[in-house]
Amino acid sequence: MPASEPAATEFPARAAAPAELYSKLTVAAAAFFVVLEGCYLVTSVLHGGLHPPVDVSGYAIGRDFINVWMGGRSAFAGGPAAWFDLPAYNDAITALFGTQLPPHYWSYPPHLLLFTWPFGLLPYLAAYALWCVAGVGLYVLAAASRDFRRDHLLFLAVAPGVAVCVFFGQNGFFTAALLIAGLTNLNRRPLLAGVLFGILTVKPQLGLLLPLMLIMTGRWRTIVAAVVTTAVLIALTSALYGVSIWSAYVEKVGPQQNWLLTEGGGLLQAMVCSAFAAVRLAGLPLAAAWALQALVSALAAVAVVWTYWRRRDPVLSTALLVTATFLATPWSLTYDLVVLGWVVDLLRRRADNTMMDHRLAIAVWTLPVTAMLAGAIHIPLAFFVLAAFFARLLWRLSRQETATLARSSWTTAPAAVRT
Repeated sequence: MPASEPAATEFPARAAAPAELYSKLTVAAAAFFVVLEGCYLVTSVLHGGLHPPVDVSGYAIGRDFINVWMGGRSAFAGGPAAWFDLPAYNDAITALFGTQLPPHYWSYPPHLLLFTWPFGLLPYLAAYALWCVAGVGLYVLAAASRDFRRDHLLFLAVAPGVAVCVFFGQNGFFTAALLIAGLTNLNRRPLLAGVLFGILTVKPQLGLLLPLMLIMTGRWRTIVAAVVTTAVLIALTSALYGVSIWSAYVEKVGPQQNWLLTEGGGLLQAMVCSAFAAVRLAGLPLAAAWALQALVSALAAVAVVWTYWRRRDPVLSTALLVTATFLATPWSLTYDLVVLGWVVDLLRRRADNTMMDHRLAIAVWTLPVTAMLAGAIHIPLAFFVLAAFFARLLWRLSRQETATLARSSWTTAPAAVRT
């Protein structure tokens, strides 16, 4: 078992791909981005101005960003523990905005505040704008590795996942930057990779399978760095807001998140990408949803173990790891899929792609938007596309291994056999 198996730091030679197709997709995505965000802001202003900053549906502009902003405001006022109580949290939002908004749920681990507190010092709309600009910038910066083609940056920056993330004021571009930078620094800066993986615990479900990969590849320094970073973040948060903030988070926020997963409907249900959500979207019982999710999670974990058991194609392995992560967790939403834009861009450069591979890659790239549209009519497109993409990656890896074994057997066989 190699101790220094590469993850995503090695890239294949650039190869001929349907460049014109990807160029057209980039233009279309840029147009969609401008129209979506422009129409959203214009209709919000026409609806009632920017005081309060509320859109036509009654949500704050930037929707989920309100959690980041409220968390930042709490950082210097005793911490977010008060926000764990649903009525108290929404009463505080109403008092600040001067109007009642749809219910908001606090869902993040307390140590998120160590990174988001500056946004609470700004007016709401200024903080939201900075959040989006910084998020997109960090995502593109993390993806722009040393051999990255500049003409691909726009493909990443205007990806449908980024547009959805900006619309909802979510953190998908930040978590994507952490995951990408961690994976691409595994060989060159293993300690930095561990620190970034430790910070990723602000959204722990996105690092669910990282320990398996790190153990299978013997990256002990990265593991230690990740554990120490996580411990320091927990200790610092406890020192600032008391140790009890963690027990309060588990006792109050945990049940709320479980209720949202199992009972949440409407747009939320359409945005969840997991096997669990697919079964619920189809109207099947809760027990069936958990059963399928357990099976898919186990298969995803086994596939990651098999992939990293020995040295295999680094890009395909990384693509499988990221895709398997979204299959393994029951709680991931379309705005979390920003990182898959990077995966698609890595894969599009390969010389061994078929048109099936390009079609699947495009389906994954557009999934943050198409999944919501399909979910609205109870079609679990996100799970189907992710499962097909995962299966194709697994097939490509196994096919490469079969070809390698065949070449090895041929070159080591007696001459009489080889002729």
